[in-house]
Amino acid sequence: MGIVIAILIFGLIVVWHEFGHFILAKLNHVQVNEFMIGLGPRLVGVQRGETMFSIHLLPFGGACAMEGEDSASENERAFTNKKLWQRALIVFAGPFFNLIMAFIVSIILLSLTGVDRPMISGVMEGYPAEAAGMQSGDEIVKLNGMNIHFYREIPVYLRLHSGEDIEVTYERDGERYQTLISPQENPEDGRSLIGIYYEEKYEKLGPLKTLEYSFHEVGYQVWTVLSSLKMLVQGKFSLNDLSGPVGIVKVVGDTYNESLENGGAFAVLVNMLNMIVLLSANLAVMNLLPIPGLDGGRLLFLLVELIIRKKIPPEKEGIINIIGVVILLVLMGVVLFNDIRKIVTGGL
Repeated sequence: MGIVIAILIFGLIVVWHEFGHFILAKLNHVQVNEFMIGLGPRLVGVQRGETMFSIHLLPFGGACAMEGEDSASENERAFTNKKLWQRALIVFAGPFFNLIMAFIVSIILLSLTGVDRPMISGVMEGYPAEAAGMQSGDEIVKLNGMNIHFYREIPVYLRLHSGEDIEVTYERDGERYQTLISPQENPEDGRSLIGIYYEEKYEKLGPLKTLEYSFHEVGYQVWTVLSSLKMLVQGKFSLNDLSGPVGIVKVVGDTYNESLENGGAFAVLVNMLNMIVLLSANLAVMNLLPIPGLDGGRLLFLLVELIIRKKIPPEKEGIINIIGVVILLVLMGVVLFNDIRKIVTGGL
């Protein structure tokens, strides 16, 4: 059942992404030839007007195939014949819809659970936080000038900035204090610690604060993805650390099963909502990368067109996009192999 739930969640996020392209294409009077769920061979399709709505064999991915998307067309309703700003809106709509989904689901999630305020419950003896004079009840509000809204941001930030001095801004009795801390490595697991304890506690918020923190939640997810990509480029992560659709479905499925076993229906609901926020924000960011074959690659072409004030021939753009897709498929193949290997060896 967990795997089924995982595939449904993954499919919902992808369909919503493609629906963003679809609805903006329709609003800008672009002809949509096919709206497909899944990839590979078509299993079933229904023609509605000019658009074929279809389900394909592989339950990962989807597409909104528009007339003149990768080739020249004399059709006045072709994508390539629309104004630059219209094409940009259509391309950007997919990732933007994913951010909207992440925000809406965050509202539901935080309404149910509240937020994990970054308030410490104590300090560890012999660690930098104690030496800096921090105390139980202090609320960390900034790390090196970056605003902190959730406690879970702190260990992530420390991992991403391992070996660096951290300027900690915290509040106590309505007053703000700053201190410079050099994180200390935990000899047991090698983690960088500033030496604080945290008692897991979630605080329910009012409607306006819930809306505000839902924005912060989406921002946190986007920041996490961008930071992870930065670490990948810097060589701190490897391709073995990446997960593709198979790995994601496995993680979601395992989370569902563990939540059902240990926490019941409410735990399942909360963790699945968490997964939707995480995956939807991830899909938005990854699709905006300026790589041919992704939405970010198309936006890059539109930016070049804006700068040189000349439309790039659709055939040439199509060829570059195909090359990009091939490279992405090879990368997905490597990630898929790693996912299967980790599942077989018990590493995922």
